[in-house]
Amino acid sequence: MKQSEKKSASGKPREKAFSRITRAHGASAAKKLLRFLILTGLGFVFVYPLLYMLSVSFMDTKDLVDSTVSWIPTHLSFESFVKAAKTLSFWEGFRDSLEMTVAPAALQTFVLAAAGYGLARYRVPLKKLWIALSVVIFLIPVQVTMIPRFLLFNSYKLVGTVWPMYLITLFGQGVKSSVFLLIYYNYFGSYSKSIDEAARIDGAGPLRIFFSIALPMAKPALVVTYLFSFIWIWNDTVQLPQYSTGAVTTLPMHLQQFAEQFNKLYSSVGVSTGGALNESIQLAGTLLSILPLIVLYFLVQRSFIASIEKTGITGE
Repeated sequence: MKQSEKKSASGKPREKAFSRITRAHGASAAKKLLRFLILTGLGFVFVYPLLYMLSVSFMDTKDLVDSTVSWIPTHLSFESFVKAAKTLSFWEGFRDSLEMTVAPAALQTFVLAAAGYGLARYRVPLKKLWIALSVVIFLIPVQVTMIPRFLLFNSYKLVGTVWPMYLITLFGQGVKSSVFLLIYYNYFGSYSKSIDEAARIDGAGPLRIFFSIALPMAKPALVVTYLFSFIWIWNDTVQLPQYSTGAVTTLPMHLQQFAEQFNKLYSSVGVSTGGALNESIQLAGTLLSILPLIVLYFLVQRSFIASIEKTGITGE
């Protein structure tokens, strides 16, 4: 009798412990399932437009006007891409996009790295004020400063040339420049000053320390800054058209003028066919305009992701 009572008494804590473990596992599984469903839903929201663009872009004219064809093309066709390249003046726009992106992005990356290094490693008068001003500048919309800049560039007869975008980035006023300045400031301020002191003892001057020690250590920040600068400048359809006024026409700018150009080239197409064809060619043109960015991402994917993990930068 006593032995059975002991067994039942010892069995109750075990049952309670097992019950607690079961409930904990159930709650954990429910959380994981909920997290999975939320992430899947968000992923679908972001991926759906791209899938739709791919599907419609590869349809031929028959599929576009056939109401029974919704997602999967019956025949894989590159007709829309050929017409989109013609409508967008693809190679001309690609050349202008590279001209207005590669060098300005490099200028912005280097200038802001130098400014962030100076603020982080040297005693700068009113340092906190400069940092606060950079935050304030970030909060000011680009449209607010466009008119004063336009008047300034116009007074020097630079409007209608490529120089305004180069000068803006050269003086650290490019797209999202304040964000990158703060990133460099925190990055260069995170490592010990004893490294600089050791370099000075070995006879290195300020420039050599910056180029030989600081910049190599800041490679993750440099990679991310350049790539995000490249992407944001490439996609700019606000400042560049205002200052260049026809001197250059990038792919995103060609895409803005797509409807007008399409009507000129394909004015003889029927209304129903023309509307569907217009959508297909425009989506194909959108894919062509972002294709260089996709190729660039895949080329530097590993270093890009590693750099983001080290710097904590996002492209929002």
